[in-house]
Amino acid sequence: MSVVNTPGTVDRVLVIDDDPGIRRLLISALEFAGFDVDAAGDLTEALAQVARHSPDVIVLDVMLPGADGFEILQLLRARDIDVPVLFLTARDAVEDRVRGLRLGGDDYVTKPFSVVEVGARLQALLRRARSGAPAAEETRLSCGDLTLDDLRHEVRRDSRLVELSPTEYRLLHYLMSHQGQVLSRAQILEAVWQYDFGSGSVVVERFVSNLRRKIDHGHPPLLHTVRGVGYVLREQAGT
Repeated sequence: MSVVNTPGTVDRVLVIDDDPGIRRLLISALEFAGFDVDAAGDLTEALAQVARHSPDVIVLDVMLPGADGFEILQLLRARDIDVPVLFLTARDAVEDRVRGLRLGGDDYVTKPFSVVEVGARLQALLRRARSGAPAAEETRLSCGDLTLDDLRHEVRRDSRLVELSPTEYRLLHYLMSHQGQVLSRAQILEAVWQYDFGSGSVVVERFVSNLRRKIDHGHPPLLHTVRGVGYVLREQAGT
């Protein structure tokens, strides 16, 4: 594989999948790429591994016995375990991809998948999760009655706390840092995901939709779509 870790660092991946063949494949490929890898086949094993090893990133299958991947993700987030999560979904299960993103997943790969792609996407998730903190003058951003406080890691709309996933938070931070500027899908992918998902990906659209639902519901819209161009955060829509 061409994906390798930065010298001197070893990231730990937890693979949660009930298929022993897929687990062996991912363990072998990701260890070759320089990761430490743990594996689990169900909810009980997954929680035990999380408690034992504190993974830096998680690969999570949707279809699992007992509790499915969505339920596991919700449980992890409820326990304030906010490490990046990469879902493995069926090729044609668009509804799975949408639901996973809405529940706080950070990315997805469809089956059958390329282990090289999985490794690259995990590296991208880790890079953006560990990117440097904003400069001091950018720790508090606002647009109308929407505020983002980096010191508290809080987002509020009209004083109401808005719960965001780590990726939604990064997306909003990027939009607020460039408010009034129309940002293309390619610019957003580069800044927020640091990875090219390909021309057929809808990951930006899905996350923008999630973010719009959370920050604009019941309020005058701040997040606008400029058809054929991209997205912009501003108090008034352009003409």
